[in-house]
Parts: sequence; structure tokens; C-alpha cells
Amino acid sequence: VQLQASGGGLVQAGGSLRLSCAASGRSFSSNYMGWFRQAPGKERKFVAAISWSGGTTYYEDSVKGRFTISRDNAKNTVYLQMNSLKPEDTAVYYCAAVRGSYYPGRRPHEYDYWGQGTLVTVSS
Repeated sequence: VQLQASGGGLVQAGGSLRLSCAASGRSFSSNYMGWFRQAPGKERKFVAAISWSGGTTYYEDSVKGRFTISRDNAKNTVYLQMNSLKPEDTAVYYCAAVRGSYYPGRRPHEYDYWGQGTLVTVSS
């Protein structure tokens, strides 16, 4: 099983980026998926999660109203649209998935599969 994250890059404050995470090796159409981020020298933190249908989403407070998580089960892919980016959003962003169909919560150890990360740098 592989999760391949892409779409990171350098953007000015106020700009937008769209991250993608393509899964291979198994279908995640029945599973929660999520995004985390890790800034230099800091712990990995929850950003957003989405249910298997896309009908339920969860966000970390600081990204609510700016970030949108979505998924395309036909493509086995989850997305993170990031608008109004701030320098404090700078981090390596990781996608993650669980084996089950339940909401795993916001702690990294609750997720079973991880992508390799994609770097987002927001300049001021």
C-alpha cells in the first residue's frame, strides 16, 4: 500500500495550493483519510479528515474556513485545497489513512498508512 502526496511548493502569503494524495495497493473508498503537517522541530499535528463518503469532515481550528478536504473515490485520491495561506502554515504535509471505516480522531498513532510528505513553504 502506498500513499503518494504531491502539490507542495513555495507560495506567498495569501496564496493557494492544492495537495493531492493518491493511494495505490488497495482501495480506501470505505475508509477515513486525513492530512497532518509537521513544522521544523515540532510534532506532527492534525489538519483535516474526511469520511469515506466525503459527507463528514473535521478540521483543526486554525485552518477552518481556509482549507477544504475532499476526495474522489473513483481515483482513490484525497485532496487538500489550501487558501489564504499564512507563513505559519509552512510545514511538511502528510496524508494518512486508516484500515477501518470509523473516525480515527486527531492523533497520528491512530492512522495506519502514511504518505511520504510534501513540503509547503509560505513566504511573508
